[in-house]
Amino acid sequence: MPDPQPHAPRPEAPTAAAASAADPTARLDALPVTRRHVRLLVGSGVGWTFDAMDVGLISFVIAQLGVVWGTPASQLSWIASAGFLGMAIGAALGGLLADRIGRRQVFALTLLVYGVATGASALAWSVAALMALRFVVGLGLGAELPVASTLVSEFAPPRIRGRAVVVLESFWAVGWILAAVIGYLVVPVGDDGWRWALALGALPAVYAVVVRRGLPESVRFLVGHGRHAEADAVVRAFEESPAVGGDGRTGAQVRDADPAAREAAARAVAQATPQVASPGGQRAGEAGGQGTGEAGTGRAAQTRLRLAALWAPDLRRRTAALWVVWFAVNFSYYGAFIWLPSLLAADGNSLVRSFEYTLIITLGQLPGYAAAAVLVERWGRRPTLAAFLAGSAVAAGLFAAADGTGPVIAAGLLLSFFNLGAWGALYAVTPELYPTTVRTTGAGWAAGVGRTASILAPLAVPPLREVGGTGLLFTVFAAVFVVAAAGALALPERAGESLDA
Repeated sequence: MPDPQPHAPRPEAPTAAAASAADPTARLDALPVTRRHVRLLVGSGVGWTFDAMDVGLISFVIAQLGVVWGTPASQLSWIASAGFLGMAIGAALGGLLADRIGRRQVFALTLLVYGVATGASALAWSVAALMALRFVVGLGLGAELPVASTLVSEFAPPRIRGRAVVVLESFWAVGWILAAVIGYLVVPVGDDGWRWALALGALPAVYAVVVRRGLPESVRFLVGHGRHAEADAVVRAFEESPAVGGDGRTGAQVRDADPAAREAAARAVAQATPQVASPGGQRAGEAGGQGTGEAGTGRAAQTRLRLAALWAPDLRRRTAALWVVWFAVNFSYYGAFIWLPSLLAADGNSLVRSFEYTLIITLGQLPGYAAAAVLVERWGRRPTLAAFLAGSAVAAGLFAAADGTGPVIAAGLLLSFFNLGAWGALYAVTPELYPTTVRTTGAGWAAGVGRTASILAPLAVPPLREVGGTGLLFTVFAAVFVVAAAGALALPERAGESLDA
């Protein structure tokens, strides 16, 4: 590789840190996996688990409320949709806020908001009150998810970045399984079982303190805002952390002993400035209003520039395709899984038995994530996402035709496997499509568009089922998955590339 400074004397054993002393992000990208990487992934994953547990619990709550309160399905669907309306707004606003004040700050704040609101939901006295509280819960949930995935994506070494985000997404399966266990063991204990289940959902409020104190701020965010000393301190902590499988050596020692890592660091320096044009003639990084340029621009103008940058010539195709995928995946996933316990009960199963079947079907999510975690690095993000969406379409079609307990559970397990594997690949690819200054804005707005589908899906289930039963309902889901697969094929492939390229 050409020497970036051909006239300067070269040290005998150049290190990655020396090659990129002025660029903390390049030093970070060249590191191996360290214990701090693992701690960040697990810490973010616990928050993700609580998210899934909260979303999953509502499916069991509305199933019991249909019995305890005698509430018709048309009204119960609004409880779920109110939460997803909050998630749509939260995702859009949370992404913008995280690009302005930081990933960690927003992550902790959103955990606090939806944890407190979920606990308060246990005291709801009517459908209207529960809807209002679920809206507030959704604000926190929607803002947290894209921010957490962006934080992990910005810290993970490029060669395993996709896998790291899929592993983060796999915590969703853990949370949904916890929700199914709570639904099976706690909700049926009495008429107030749903209240005790929601009370358990207040745990994220406590965990918010751990996140605020224990997780680092994004190095790329700090550099983009001119906070270089803080960025260097965060990178040094990762460099001094023991490398996983490094025989006691630190991350920096393992990195600097590897010629490929030194070369990767130098290459990252050369690619560090994004070249994405924005409508105002600025690069997307400048359009984000970071660094010294932010001081002279109003906050409203900065927000407009960030949103406009998503539709700049170099980004508009991927933004459009990404929004299609997010919309379609949300519609089919939440339409199917939020109503699954109620659908099983409506097909003649007891409430407890429908909860049991839902728990079994949910177990298929974990192997789906595991398969996606391997394939996003071997096949790439785009083919993995498209393949799992196509598999989801087939599984939904099988569910539509299933007759009897065995076929229903088998088709449900396949749907869990492929659908959640697709979610993992989608969260892996989304942060990679945008430059740092608009990364959480791009991820947040894609998630927000997707949440509009999750608002519509619970409302669409009762009328669709009345017209054509479960068969028509899942045939529609299968068709929407096909649309999502087509959108996935239009996305660029960025596996292994620097996020700053």
